Amino acid sequence: MYKSEIPAEFLSRQRFQTIYPMRNDNTLTDPEDSKDMAQLDQELNEARERYLRLAADFENHRKRTARELERSASAQKEALVRDLLPAIDNLERALAANAGENLHEGVEMIYKQLLATLKRHGFEPRDDLGQPFDGRFHDGIAVGSKPEMPDLSVIEVWERGWMRGTEMFRPAKVLVNQLEAESPAAVIEEMTAAGFTLDAQSDLLANPNDPKDVGVRD
Repeated sequence: MYKSEIPAEFLSRQRFQTIYPMRNDNTLTDPEDSKDMAQLDQELNEARERYLRLAADFENHRKRTARELERSASAQKEALVRDLLPAIDNLERALAANAGENLHEGVEMIYKQLLATLKRHGFEPRDDLGQPFDGRFHDGIAVGSKPEMPDLSVIEVWERGWMRGTEMFRPAKVLVNQLEAESPAAVIEEMTAAGFTLDAQSDLLANPNDPKDVGVRD
């Protein structure tokens, strides 16, 4: 009875909306679109979970690497100290002994022991006496004159240079031979190029015959 009174257009629109429901904005929603949105939401959630797991794994790896590096550095320091302790023990014994030849032999033994320890850890001393002056390995702090040695050679080493493998660890502080007399201006130019400080230059010019009074380069 009632169906006969309901317009056919309304019934047709009702059946259409059942098949294609309306969105909130009064637009039609395809059922396939709903399935795609649900699938996209699921994929997004899965991607977010993978990202969070990856971020957590990376943070754990960073902390683990930092701990391993710290343990490695600590182990290296401990190894160096263990190697140095016997030399310190021998030094204490030498100092406790009576002065004389025994003391000299004891100190020499400790010196060789320390050198051997540093060599085991990759550090080697340089032998620069008599070698040509080289700014890469030498810190020239004064000049002197020894006619029996080549010009611009190292005639005295005040502090030995040290190498760490093939790299310079500490340059040697050396006295450089200068046989030919030069003008003060030329001397200053050479000292500046070699890295002498202004105080060292002033001391050298004031004491040309006494190089050991020359100020040490900073």
